[in-house]
Amino acid sequence: MKTCLMKIYENYTGKEREMLLHAYDFAKEAHSNQKRASGEPYFIHPCAVAEILIDLGLDAATIAAALLHDVIEDTEANEEDVRREFGDEVLELVSGVTKLDKIVFKSEEEAEAENFRKIFIAMAKDIRVIIIKLADRLHNMRSLNFLSAERQRKMAHETLDIYTPIAGRLGISQVKCELEDLCLKYLEPAAFEYLVENIHQKLEERNRFVDFVVEEINGILTESGIMGEVFGRPKHFYSIYKKMKTKNKSFDQIYDLTAVRVIVGTVDECYEVLGKIHKKWKPVPGRIKDYIATPKPNLYQSLHTTVVTNFGQPFEIQIRTEEMHRTAEYGIAAHWKYKEQRENTSSLDQRMSWIREVMELQGGLKDSKEFMDTVRGELYSTELLVFTPQSKVISLPAGATPVDFAYAIHSEVGNHCTGAKVNGKIVPLNSQLELGDVVEIITSPTSKGPSRDWLKFIKSSSARAKIKSFYRKTMKEENIRLGRTMLEKAAKTKGVALSDLLTAESFKKISAKFSFDGQDEMFSAIGYGAISTNQVLFKLLDYYRKEVPQPVEVQPFREHGAKGSVTIKGTAGLLVSFAGCCSPVPGDDIVGFVSRGRGVVVHRKDCPNMRNIEPERLQPAEWIVREGAARFRAALIVTAENQVAALSAVSGSCAELKLEITSINGRYDKNGLFIVEFTVSLNNRQDVEVLINKIKNHTHIHEVRRSSN
Repeated sequence: MKTCLMKIYENYTGKEREMLLHAYDFAKEAHSNQKRASGEPYFIHPCAVAEILIDLGLDAATIAAALLHDVIEDTEANEEDVRREFGDEVLELVSGVTKLDKIVFKSEEEAEAENFRKIFIAMAKDIRVIIIKLADRLHNMRSLNFLSAERQRKMAHETLDIYTPIAGRLGISQVKCELEDLCLKYLEPAAFEYLVENIHQKLEERNRFVDFVVEEINGILTESGIMGEVFGRPKHFYSIYKKMKTKNKSFDQIYDLTAVRVIVGTVDECYEVLGKIHKKWKPVPGRIKDYIATPKPNLYQSLHTTVVTNFGQPFEIQIRTEEMHRTAEYGIAAHWKYKEQRENTSSLDQRMSWIREVMELQGGLKDSKEFMDTVRGELYSTELLVFTPQSKVISLPAGATPVDFAYAIHSEVGNHCTGAKVNGKIVPLNSQLELGDVVEIITSPTSKGPSRDWLKFIKSSSARAKIKSFYRKTMKEENIRLGRTMLEKAAKTKGVALSDLLTAESFKKISAKFSFDGQDEMFSAIGYGAISTNQVLFKLLDYYRKEVPQPVEVQPFREHGAKGSVTIKGTAGLLVSFAGCCSPVPGDDIVGFVSRGRGVVVHRKDCPNMRNIEPERLQPAEWIVREGAARFRAALIVTAENQVAALSAVSGSCAELKLEITSINGRYDKNGLFIVEFTVSLNNRQDVEVLINKIKNHTHIHEVRRSSN
């Protein structure tokens, strides 16, 4: 807490310092009776968040909001108190952070998706809200050891999924790197300890090598008359761990544990130094990257090269100007940290442009999960840099196609795209682009719009979202028709009519899950691909089995009279049982067979044993629907290419439908096919049909049928 006060005095003066000292006292008093999980005073946390933001150089309003960011949510202070004491700007920032923490949903997945959307809405309104949230998360991660192991892993997962990519996209590398290392510590503790131990063991050796490289490059600068600074930067643990995982290398095979940075005055000097370094040491082919000419999406600029010393050890060198170094270290926070840049808003506008593009996308994506997947695709995608004919650099995900390029230019360019040229040659629209390609899109004003087939090969999440948005908005009637047809066909394959499944009550529950305003919206979403047919169908089948009254259930081979499961004409006083050869279940067409000594035995009408029976011994039978159902057993036969395929399909399908297998036998036939005969406990024929179709969908299955032995 004393450190926080010292930093306020060192970095702010006049009215700004006065406001921050008031915010410090206000928050300290508000949190006076609260403790953290560690047992320390709670006020330590807002102070630590404020210190992180002071080091990043944020303005006084942001620091005040950091000190106050928990008072509305966790203390008796309210919004009016904050407005009265600190003004509207500080209140807006505090409220923005508070709203991010007030999201409660049914499932973790739903909560994470909506949290993701809320973060971007807050970013678009005021980027400082998410910067405060990043600092808040960083301090919470630093003190994570006081929580349970389960909460540690949950918070680390969320941090790695949401906050580190956002910090990276904002260019705040200090925060991003520390968050990644802390996540590794709790998600992969053994790997983290291994890296700590091994890096420490080689520390002295590595420092000697870095000192040698720094001395050699300083000599190059002196000979060239270039003023500059050279220093080594150890790579953070997570980047080393990720390189070991992705490239399948051991720790001993990772040589570039430290990068050497060269900071010079001008862009021309950057290239001059690069040339002289390559003259002294041989560069590794394919490891030279020019981020000055083609900056990263977060505006990072630098020259990267990996060279090999005369005794064979490779190492990475990064060359940049002082201004580029500021951007690399502080990202968007550099706008506030360096006073001489505060008046220049063009850089901030450029950094904010991608957030505005994201918000344009989210307006057309009603589902938070779809929005999260779209934005994540952009945050995590590997960069592929290509050019327009006017030499503008376009950044795309690896494996991107001309269609991805078209939508990166503008939605209308993508919607009216009819062809493409790459490096002057016409290519198919599904061609994969390569680094440095010059791409030209051919458009037509008479184009009817994007093809649904494009969704099969495009790589960009934003292009996918824009295509779906087109179909959602401009082809709604066709989408409704197509979606309805798709769902009807899917239901038919399960042996049930869509009209039986899709009732007012079942749709009410479906809409609660997927947020559909009406059935047409559901059909439309299926039609344009926002949701799969199976996602809706299996939910409807679940509701159908649970809510639609089912025929009464009995155990096979037990006797039942006319008031039991079936009614049979002319059987008063006779025993009624169920045939084991065909195992009839409610919903099957049945017939009563008057046996000698066993009363009436109920068979399926298609049972082979009933083909040559004297007609006078058959009696009409039908099921009676009654509450208080028991369980039936149905016998099925599965023919598959091999034992593994058969058993996997049977056990997996039954487990998915929560059906109990009561007996099972397997054998190979004379053709080498594997036959599984099994009985399963279930409710009615509908369950049987769903199970049969589900098993058929597995690979290497030849046939599935009811047993009639």
